[in-house]
Parts: sequence; C-alpha cells; structure tokens
Amino acid sequence: MTTSIAAQQYDVSVCIGRFQTFHHGQLALLHRALASAPLCIVALGSAHQARTPKNPFTWQERAEMIRLALPEADRSRVRFLPVRDYYDQERWVGAVRQGVIELAGGTAGTSFVLVGHFKDATSQYLEGFPGWTLDALPLQGNIDASALRDAYFGNAGSALDATLAALVSQAPASTLEFLRAWAALPYFQQLAQEWDNLRQEKARWAGSPYPPVFVTVDAVVQCGGCVLLIRRGYAPGKGLLAVPGGFIEQRETVYQSALRELMEETGLQLLEGDMHHALKAVHVFDHPDRSQRGRVITHAHLFDLGSRRPPEVLAADDAASAEWVPIEKLAGLEDQFHDDHFHMLDFFFSLTPRP
Repeated sequence: MTTSIAAQQYDVSVCIGRFQTFHHGQLALLHRALASAPLCIVALGSAHQARTPKNPFTWQERAEMIRLALPEADRSRVRFLPVRDYYDQERWVGAVRQGVIELAGGTAGTSFVLVGHFKDATSQYLEGFPGWTLDALPLQGNIDASALRDAYFGNAGSALDATLAALVSQAPASTLEFLRAWAALPYFQQLAQEWDNLRQEKARWAGSPYPPVFVTVDAVVQCGGCVLLIRRGYAPGKGLLAVPGGFIEQRETVYQSALRELMEETGLQLLEGDMHHALKAVHVFDHPDRSQRGRVITHAHLFDLGSRRPPEVLAADDAASAEWVPIEKLAGLEDQFHDDHFHMLDFFFSLTPRP
C-alpha cells in the first residue's frame, strides 16, 4: 500500500539501499523519510563484503557519507543498520526486519513506513515487508550509482578533479569531498585497476548477440575441522580468499571440472574413489548479482575428507596461496572473501545467525 506522508505520521521510517555512492536521488528519499517519522533507520546492504569496484566503501564509510549530507539537527535522528548479502530474499528480508525492530526498540503498535522507489526488477524487495506502509516515490532524477562509480574509478589519474566537478548535479558536495579524500587512500588505485580489468573483460563480450552466461565450478573441501581456501592471484578479487574453482571446459562434466580446478589450484589429488566417496553435496549458486563478472552460475561441490589430518597443498595456476583454514575462524574473515564465496561457505557450514 502506498500512502502520502502528508496523510499520516509514523513512529519509524526505513530506507534500504547499498548507497555506493550516496547521490541526490537517495538524499531525496532520506529527506522524505525524515519528514515522515522522528526516527529514520537506514539499512545498508552489502555490509560485510570485501572492497571491490562494486562495493568500494565499508558500511561505516557509507554511513559517514550519508551523515555528512544531512543537516546537523537531523543526524541524531538517523540510525544505521548493516545488512550482509545473503543472496536469499526471504532470509535477507528477515534480517532487515529483525534489525530494524531491534534498533527502533519496537513494541506492539509501533508504526513503520518504508520509503523507496521502484527503479527496476531489483526493487521488488520493497513489497516484501507486510505490516509496514510502503511510501513509493517516483524516480528522483536520472542518477545511477553504478555510473558514478564508473566515472570515479575510470578517471583515477589526473582527470579525477574534473570528474568530481562534473558530478555536482548528481551528488551532494559532501559526497564529492568524501570521494576526493578517499582517493588518497591506497584502496583507490587498487580498485581502479580492478575496475579497468573488469571493463576490458566485459568489452571482449560486447559483440555477443546475447548477454553471456558463464558456468563455473567450485570445490568446498573440509577435513579435520578445516576448509581448503586459496588467495586469488589475479583480478578480479586479487588477494582475496576464495574456494578453489573456475570455468567448466567444453568436454567436462561439472564434477570433472571441480576435480581438475581443485588439483590445478591447490595440488590436492586423491584417488578417484576417495573423492567420489567424499562428495556429500552439490549446490547451484545462481543469484544474478553473485559475481562482478556478470551472470555466473556455479556448481559448488562439498567434499568431506573426514577427521584426519589435512593433506599437504601447494598453490598453483591462478592461486597465489592455498591453505587449510579452521571453519570456526571463517566468520571473522567475512570481509576478505571474493564475490559470494563466504555465502557459499555459510550455506554449507551455517556460519552466521539466521533471523
């Protein structure tokens, strides 16, 4: 149900987004939310991801970016809720709802209004909060955060000042100053290089008659309370933790590809019968936004080698290192994982609490 804020005041207003980066369209939604309730909760998505061109800023940095764009009197009325990417709509909605209610100190009778707009199919989550009034605004100008990031990282050299000057009509002055200061950090040049690598990779597929859909495999191998991980040696995700895996080859099954990638990247090579016996599950991860590369569907194979001492491994191919990591330590490494690989491990090992 869509209701004009002029018709009713609410106890709590809610804005949901990734805010990478914060622009005038999002600021307009936030002003609407602040006008409709004394307390506004901003749910920050992709809250615990590693830094990438798609998610360059931590949730704390984004919260500060938003605070700086508000008048001093309004800043104390805003609370921030970090929400991880679950790649599971029902679980994500549950986490948002539970977090909002806890932050608001909600009791029976608390009224909530969700302020947002329907940009495209990704905005359907707005209809997933029964019991909250939906205040759906029209699009607030032709502003897109992805385009802002492209301009930011695509002009990482001497053109940065001119680029920021050209964005004055799209983002608050405080956001542009934040971006200018942030560009002095070492992350900026690293992510700009990664952004360029991704741009070149996507350009190679630009002439395809259909958007490409890639099929990959991953090998989740547990042994003695540990899981086998690599550090990626190349972009995208250079230096980040990942499950061993890669692209399927033309004459392979997904199982054969998983074994080959596992051996190539970690040197782990057990008898075929042992690996077949150790295979416990295969799960397809196919969320449209799971990979920076575009549409990538992976088949994750779970192997359990039992409680024995983990075998020796040696990184090769496109892995910079390979190591057995205790499963109990994975939750503390969430912001070091490539793409959705932490989510894959969470699926198999239940690393995060479920709302």
